Amino acid sequence: MDVRHADIVVIGGGIMGAAISYYGAKAGLDITVLEKNELASGTSSRCDGNILAIDKDPGFDSQMSLKSQQLVHELHKNLDVDFEYRNPGSMLVCENDSEMEAAQKWVQQQQDAGLDFRMLDREDLRNESNYFADDLYGGLECQTDSTVNPYMLTFSMFDSAKKHGAKIHTHTEVKNVTQDAANKFIMETTKGTFTANKVINACGIWAPMIGEMLGVDIPIKPRKGQLIVASREKPVGLRKVMEFGYLISKFGGERQVDAITEKHGVALVFEPTESQNFLIGSSREFTGFDTKVNQDVIRCIAKRAVRFYPKMANMTVIRTYAGLRPWTEDHLPIVSHVDEVPGFYIAAGHEGDGISLAAITGKVIEEMISDKELSIPVEALRYNRFTERVAHT
Repeated sequence: MDVRHADIVVIGGGIMGAAISYYGAKAGLDITVLEKNELASGTSSRCDGNILAIDKDPGFDSQMSLKSQQLVHELHKNLDVDFEYRNPGSMLVCENDSEMEAAQKWVQQQQDAGLDFRMLDREDLRNESNYFADDLYGGLECQTDSTVNPYMLTFSMFDSAKKHGAKIHTHTEVKNVTQDAANKFIMETTKGTFTANKVINACGIWAPMIGEMLGVDIPIKPRKGQLIVASREKPVGLRKVMEFGYLISKFGGERQVDAITEKHGVALVFEPTESQNFLIGSSREFTGFDTKVNQDVIRCIAKRAVRFYPKMANMTVIRTYAGLRPWTEDHLPIVSHVDEVPGFYIAAGHEGDGISLAAITGKVIEEMISDKELSIPVEALRYNRFTERVAHT
């Protein structure tokens, strides 16, 4: 079989691979994408579709999300394939005094960083939806948050990348990657050999396996999350709602909940979809690469939803599913060149923020490769931050 050469090979056909190939091909780079299954067949098709700043740490994290939101707004105007973009903002709701206090601080920090956040009281919640539980204290909102169909956004960016000359190979699994003396990469795949001058590892939870082939230790672990898809018999709400406890669960803090809710990292996430159904989550657990649905966790998610929306108790469940998020210990992705392996880049580890941060990640990777000025500072996203931390301890 012929050896095929590309200047840049992107490994991974999820939303990260889509964003990198879109911004790269649009900038005139010679890009080939290798995906072991179908496009968007991994995490990108097993998640919700939010472009959020509301749940990001104030400062760098939320600024990165804001930049990504602006890019997705542009993509909505520029891409040919519709990806169900809506821009309704989102909410966090609080169920006790201590959460309201923490929410007030959160809003203040975000406002200081220039983001469009504001506090909500009980009256605001009642105006938002008469399905909310009466005893909720209030919450907060972020006006800039938007929502997309993640599968369609992935497909839409790949569609445009192809029109700009990117070559996309599905069912092409990378079995081994080596680098020769001239720093050229050689990839053995199930569809023959590919060579490249630069390789971008956009494999999400599988990124460590590609890293291993090149002797690079990538500290990403799969963190499982489960979702319920329910039919919307009543207009429960028009935009994304999460409980404030979701932030605490995401960042590993202490919550005032029962043991099973704590154990599975369950926190309310409610998201209406364009097809008039809604998604209900969420959970966070480390179970390796297992994507089987755990009915105990699903029951716990449903119970948590009913706590915030009591009238939802008789809703019809259409299906349940689980996905794996690529987790790093500091909850920030790796968007970086690997100095030890010239020409090797990583764009992975976005945990539950892959849809939110895909656009800015793709743009920054293109800028790195092209030696352009970067759209955001990437110091906090460097691969070396993990090895340096080990050296310091």
